[in-house]
Amino acid sequence: MRILVIGSGGREHALVWSIAQSKLAKKIFCAPGNGGIARQAECIDIKAEDIPALLDFVKKEKIDFTIVGPEAPLSSGIVDEFNSRKLKIFGPQKKAAQLEASKVFAKELMAKYKVPTADFKVFDNAEEANKYIDKRGVPCVIKADGLAQGKGVVVARTIDEAKQAISSMMQEKIFGAAGNKIIIEDCLEGEEASILVFTDSKDVIPLASAQDHKRVFDNDQGPNTGGMGAYSPAPVVTQGLFKEILDKIIYRTIDGLAKEGIVYQGVLYAGVMITKDGPKALEFNVRFGDPETEAILPRMKSDLLEVMLATSENKLNKIKGLEWDNRSCVCVVCASGGYPGNYEKGKAISGLEEIDKMKDVVVFHSGTKQRKIYDVGQKTEIEYLTNGGRVLGVTGLGNNIKEAIDKTYQAVAKIHFDGMHYRRDIGRRAL
Repeated sequence: MRILVIGSGGREHALVWSIAQSKLAKKIFCAPGNGGIARQAECIDIKAEDIPALLDFVKKEKIDFTIVGPEAPLSSGIVDEFNSRKLKIFGPQKKAAQLEASKVFAKELMAKYKVPTADFKVFDNAEEANKYIDKRGVPCVIKADGLAQGKGVVVARTIDEAKQAISSMMQEKIFGAAGNKIIIEDCLEGEEASILVFTDSKDVIPLASAQDHKRVFDNDQGPNTGGMGAYSPAPVVTQGLFKEILDKIIYRTIDGLAKEGIVYQGVLYAGVMITKDGPKALEFNVRFGDPETEAILPRMKSDLLEVMLATSENKLNKIKGLEWDNRSCVCVVCASGGYPGNYEKGKAISGLEEIDKMKDVVVFHSGTKQRKIYDVGQKTEIEYLTNGGRVLGVTGLGNNIKEAIDKTYQAVAKIHFDGMHYRRDIGRRAL
């Protein structure tokens, strides 16, 4: 099969890396891809949001199956466009993608179909939101309604923090139209877990559990990011708890969507807080998580492409569960100095060739690009440069979580680029 993966991050590199191992994959393209993805796929200079150009490419290159990585094209209706032309694609349609594109839609659906979640109120007026904060107090969580690349959530511990978040989102428009509406909700306490499942609306096949680290600094300090690292499996998710999350959160959400006339096909990701009152849904994503995917897929022994095809063809009942490596996996994100704020690009990355020699370690590129260097004898060498906020996802497998942590940080120590920073406590919670 000729495969196109859409996207340019660490998640897409992990998808390409996994699909490259499938007996079904003959040739892989990635649009737009990145420096690391170029080692396993042919990168095409088309933006992930440019749906007309992607359609033209798929028809011209006779692509058999397209896989959508990021949320933006899904919420813009790329799957509907492909479906209307009878082109095979993996991901939910536009209506289903509202689960991530609109937090208000997701919360109202949860409330209607009794999916356990934090109590909340919706506001489209900053003045009313501020009055509510004065009345209810803190701590609270403030969320922009629309897509904000994982950064549209503020946990406010003081009234000033809460009002600053409201002002940033609704008045300064730091997330654009995504902040036209906001949600103010109760602050849940507990351990967080990421639960991902494949579903074709009838059947559900869960992936291994994972835990993400959202804050930029150690001990969960600093602003939210797209994710600074992850590990799988998450020990906090016991077998009994996993079943409870599937029953109360995943199945109720998929059934609720069906009752609203919405079919969900693809990966559904639930961010879950394990509270003293049981699991509660924090948010939904309508695609693979990043960096959870980089910690989950190296453990997956089943053929990823086979499962994705079955999901898109309503044949998930033909897949008899997934096979997993029993080892633990840890992914540490190496980020540009200044991320998640302003950062510079174009810094040379060293140490990657040393990691290539390490066993059970793989580096997924998030924000990199290649530069070709020619020596006097016209021999070409490839240099990698930083090209984003999250630059690399360094991932290691170990017989237990401690071994996986040690192996991953040994690899991280070999990498250098100007301004590089990373968290030093990824996976420690699991110990």
